[in-house]
Amino acid sequence: MKIAVISNEARSLLNFRGPLLQAMVARGHEVLAFAPDHDPASRAALAGLGVVAVDCAMSRSGTGPLREIGTILRLRRRLRQHRPDLCFAYFIKPVIYGTIAARLAGVPRRYGLYAGLGFAFTGESGQGVRRRLLQRVIAMLARIAARHSDRVMFQNRDDMAEFTARGIVTPGKAVLVGATGVDLAAWPAAPLPDGPATFVLAARLLRDKGIGEYAEAARLLRQTHPQARFLLLGGLDPNPAAIPRAEVEGWVAEGLLEWPGHVAVQPWLAQAQVFVLPSYREGVPRSTQEAMAMGRAVITTDATGCRETVEHGVNGLLVPVRDPGALAAAMRRFLDDPTLAPRMGAESRRLAEERFDARAQAARLLAAMGL
Repeated sequence: MKIAVISNEARSLLNFRGPLLQAMVARGHEVLAFAPDHDPASRAALAGLGVVAVDCAMSRSGTGPLREIGTILRLRRRLRQHRPDLCFAYFIKPVIYGTIAARLAGVPRRYGLYAGLGFAFTGESGQGVRRRLLQRVIAMLARIAARHSDRVMFQNRDDMAEFTARGIVTPGKAVLVGATGVDLAAWPAAPLPDGPATFVLAARLLRDKGIGEYAEAARLLRQTHPQARFLLLGGLDPNPAAIPRAEVEGWVAEGLLEWPGHVAVQPWLAQAQVFVLPSYREGVPRSTQEAMAMGRAVITTDATGCRETVEHGVNGLLVPVRDPGALAAAMRRFLDDPTLAPRMGAESRRLAEERFDARAQAARLLAAMGL
């Protein structure tokens, strides 16, 4: 078959979907990787997998109606040009736009994977007017896309339950496929470092990732544990929930956090004993899976998607959302008991091998698409 895989970021095709693309090619399919930001490096890396890179216009954060309709029409044109037999899209905007465009282009089989529900669905009852309006628009478009999908896949039960309860996706089309997974060979368990206790958070610099709570927890802990290190990895982002550079640099100037910016995660994870992600909502966070594969204990929130990665008291600790005091208390347990990180880190690696092997997860996706 000829398969179109649609994303809004070329880098994610390699980092998140590499094993899936390889599995499709290994089964004899012709695979086209659609993204708006291909460069020579991504084209070459995809070609090395036997995959053809295809350019398509799609902004990650744009919401202008005319521009977004134009995106769907241009994507329809590209799909008509390549005439795939099957379309698979992931992330919320590619799923909606890709499915609608594929239906208009006459692509026979259409599948989408919601790897988290994003900014619009992360708020609470007091969320802003803009977020509520955006949520309604996305729900309406997602309902249209689901109507024209063969199957709609989810990474966690909470997201699937929300979409079926709202009538966005019918129960017969919804399927739970679990996390993206990681290449366990590329992310081997690493020995814990000597030296001061070190925590690391790796994420896009968004408020919804709980980065403000992490900075406040670091402020609380520095009063009694001045030797501890608190690392923040990630780049600035155009998302509406983005944290401005000045605020991040303020935390650095205050001596709360070390911020190397957008860097390769692995070398920095090797410097830490504990991974922290106080996010408000996720699909199933890839960063946590990578930390678990490297044998790191995890502190995360008891929130949608995040709780999928931690067995409380086994490989890490769960804390309430938006609670820097509870986060600091959980982090303090590792500062006060140096035996905790090695024990929980070993359990993290065990759970990663059981639940988050990327090749096993790719096989589940292929099965869901009848491939």
